[in-house]
Amino acid sequence: NDKFTALPGCQFAYWITPALLNDFSDGIKLGNIAAPRQGLATGDNDTFLRFWHEVPYYKLGFSYKTTEEFQLSNKLYAPYNKGGEYCKWYGNRDLVIKFDNVNYNILQNQGNHLPSKQYYFSECATWSALTTSGFSCRYCENGFVFDTKGSSLFCNNRDELLMYMGFLNSIVANEIFKMLSPTVDYNAGTVANVPILSKKNEKVNYIVEDNIEKTKRAADSFETSWDFQHHPLLRKVTTIAEAFEQWQTECDDRFNQLKANEEELNRIFIDIYGLQDELTSDVEDKDVTVRKADLSRDIRSFISYAVGCMFGRYSLDMDGLAYAGGEWDNSKYASFAADKDNIIPICDDEYFEDDIIGLFVEFVKTVYGAGT
Repeated sequence: NDKFTALPGCQFAYWITPALLNDFSDGIKLGNIAAPRQGLATGDNDTFLRFWHEVPYYKLGFSYKTTEEFQLSNKLYAPYNKGGEYCKWYGNRDLVIKFDNVNYNILQNQGNHLPSKQYYFSECATWSALTTSGFSCRYCENGFVFDTKGSSLFCNNRDELLMYMGFLNSIVANEIFKMLSPTVDYNAGTVANVPILSKKNEKVNYIVEDNIEKTKRAADSFETSWDFQHHPLLRKVTTIAEAFEQWQTECDDRFNQLKANEEELNRIFIDIYGLQDELTSDVEDKDVTVRKADLSRDIRSFISYAVGCMFGRYSLDMDGLAYAGGEWDNSKYASFAADKDNIIPICDDEYFEDDIIGLFVEFVKTVYGAGT
């Protein structure tokens, strides 16, 4: 059948259905209308890469639009996409790379010599190149450099980027990837071969924007995000039980709305690609990548946040990081003072008034009131 010549590499995919075969012959390859690109390999990750929380915050440079702009800022580290676990819409923002002028010049002469450098710091969608959980891509605003394992898609404009993200995270694209990449290696070349039947759909873009906003808000509820503001159990209530109940409702609502949004995207793309007889729009709970409330985990993270306040990393008087390197400012800690000597004893009996139990009791009193 001549239609098989429309398949990338003229694969003889004998199991492909007539409808999907038509999609390949009727569609435009994504690589012809956008730029899926493989990123850099440092050749020495131990030297160049760090988790963002390992370095002084003032050395991190966010939201720069070009390499030149970043290097003029005198910052040392830029956010770095390196794939990561299965995660849709937003997230996996853990790593930073040394990318000032000195390190940039070293990287040009080692590793894979900075391929696709014209795209560094541009708005994109990024994904994990190797995963057994299926394809999942995430939004990245300006400011990121990307890795071979964190390939990225660059588009003519934001509308097209959101549209293609909506499609790539859909069940239809997942079905196409089963054929294009049975080895679950989602490299830039594989993504470039995906057939595109629609470049614009306002409803898709609206849903994708909502998905990004919801998953960002969920990610920012945890200390692992550099945009973390304060712990989600800090609420204007008098007991931690009430705070958790409100947080649980918020998480459930977000999870359910995200699941409904993803099912709506599936319906839209099943319709566009004519696959009504082959696919259903259902999304399994395990494939929705925002977390529900979890009492044990969330109380542990509350204790972690309290310890952060004890050391002055966080403060009850301000959102975000109060101290992560740089100049210390004692005036930030009026409600709950940071520990003076920066040492918190952990004892099995009451030897010190500033041991971790005593300080935690004081913290809970400060947050919820001594009465409860």
